[in-house]
Amino acid sequence: MKWSGYNNLEELTEYDDADLDFLKRRIVFAGLIVLCFAAIIIARLWFLQVHKGDEYRDRADNNRVRVREVAAPRGNIFDAKNRKMVTNRPSFNVVLVREDSNDVDKLLKKLATALDLDISMLWEKLRDASTKPRHIPVRLLVDVDWQTLAYVENHNQEFPGIRIETTPARVYHYENLAAHAIGYLGEISKKELAARDSDIYTGGDLIGKMGLERLRETDLRGEKGSSSSEVNARGFEQQLLKSIEPLPGNDIQLTIDAELQKVAEDLMDSGGKAGAVVAMEVKTGRMLALASNPVLPLNQFVGGISHKNWNALLDNEKHPLINKVVQAMYPPGSTYKMITAMAGLSTGVIDKDTVFYCPGFYTFGNRRYHCWKHSGHGAVNLKRAISESCDVYFYQVGLRVGVDKLAEFANKFGLGHKSGIELEHEKSGLTPTKEWKRKKYGQKWQDGETLSVAIGQGFNLVTPLQICLMTATIANGGKQYLPQIIEKVTDPDGKIIEQFEPVVVTEMTGDEQFLPLIREGMEEVIQGRRGTARQVRIKGLTIGGKTGTAQVVRLKEYKHLKEEDIPYKFRDHAWFTCYAPAEDPEIAVTVLVEHGLHGGSGAGPVARAILEAYFSGYLQLHEETEKAAKEEEE
Repeated sequence: MKWSGYNNLEELTEYDDADLDFLKRRIVFAGLIVLCFAAIIIARLWFLQVHKGDEYRDRADNNRVRVREVAAPRGNIFDAKNRKMVTNRPSFNVVLVREDSNDVDKLLKKLATALDLDISMLWEKLRDASTKPRHIPVRLLVDVDWQTLAYVENHNQEFPGIRIETTPARVYHYENLAAHAIGYLGEISKKELAARDSDIYTGGDLIGKMGLERLRETDLRGEKGSSSSEVNARGFEQQLLKSIEPLPGNDIQLTIDAELQKVAEDLMDSGGKAGAVVAMEVKTGRMLALASNPVLPLNQFVGGISHKNWNALLDNEKHPLINKVVQAMYPPGSTYKMITAMAGLSTGVIDKDTVFYCPGFYTFGNRRYHCWKHSGHGAVNLKRAISESCDVYFYQVGLRVGVDKLAEFANKFGLGHKSGIELEHEKSGLTPTKEWKRKKYGQKWQDGETLSVAIGQGFNLVTPLQICLMTATIANGGKQYLPQIIEKVTDPDGKIIEQFEPVVVTEMTGDEQFLPLIREGMEEVIQGRRGTARQVRIKGLTIGGKTGTAQVVRLKEYKHLKEEDIPYKFRDHAWFTCYAPAEDPEIAVTVLVEHGLHGGSGAGPVARAILEAYFSGYLQLHEETEKAAKEEEE
């Protein structure tokens, strides 16, 4: 036998120690290499199974089990008489699960051709969702019609990754009624998503964008459900494994009377008027109608408003996107004269018998300030000054009181500050003072400016809601209520979780003794022989009110034109504010018609129709009683 590498046993014996050492070193080296490989394998196994175990398990499950969120039906919205205003219906969306498509580009081209779509729009949807995991559906088309739905369902094998998703969509039972108060929904933006709780919201969710839909998002949104389904390699569902039903949102009942609101909106829409109507209960602060015209086309927002429609709203010169009840500010015109009267009576510069002579103008300094009635009213006391809206009378009261005192009383009646109503972007208006002008313009107040302020012109600015609040405060004897539009909030089981309660914000002490005298003047505005709103009279109902004309601009080139020949945007705004019944006031109504020229003819008919609708039962009973009495006499 010959040993490998050795010629004989003697050689092996001779080199035995050195070779054994060499052999040992090689074995140790080989062992170290084996240990290193084993360590790497063990570390890799730890990394995959322990450190990344959950992630890869989820990925594996997603290849087999698909978990989908199920949107919750939003809460319903009812009117004051429990009539449905906003509920829900099923909406069908075309979505893409990118993970289930091998060639998204080819798929989108095929889908665009089949449905006659703009492919750039589809790619835009995908780009917006680029940060989402690939197994999360991307909405390509929202609220599709039945033809599209049927086509996609019948050809689903041709579009791997495309499927139909069902979500709730809003139904507006009165179309655009009270649109500015109710608001609309839209897909959550990246900014909104970043600011919201990620456990509640995900990309593609609908969220309130405006009005109560936004302000009451927490009440209305509900809680999402989920469903787990087994899917095959192409993403088609094989069987439902688990389902958790969504929890509907809370229902909201408004204080708004839908029928009264409709009367207000229909009348404002007649003839294309722009402006606002406000009606409230004078003894509680409940808002019965809040109309801003032009209205918002709510159905255009279902599924997302198009750029074309959005730009049309932005470019509309009558500004439908503004809620004119609280966001638009106008000079109050002669509706402000009750403030001047109250300031004059409370400070003692006038009493009910104080008389000023009106020749048709008032001379102050080297300037003449005209009355609206150029021939003059003659000798005028307070009651007549209010009923016939004599400017000269109030010029002189304003001068005696001073602008700062006028502002003080305006604030007591709710002007010059926000009311606190649950509506967005409410403006505070402006009640000018000497200090305000010094800070704003760095100039001293001129007494001549007080004359303009005293009749509701000049720097004065109010919202229609503020004038309604002022009217209600006069009517109820001096209490200013927080205007509220929500009667109650109930959970899906009908349990009340929030209930309307009247809140008195301020209450007059002492000055309220002068309110009956002011109300007498306001009642003469309608019932009086020479009142400025005699056309608003309603047989069987005593009304107190005040007309107003808010100057927009005075241009010499239009001075001698007939009012109807003046360009629309330069015509004066028309105000009318009132309460009824005068003996025991229940409701206050304020109407502002932009460029409507005169309060009595421009705004008064709208208020009259609202009062007729509100008191329809009372007026019918009055008519029947009168008829019966007449028949008995005969």
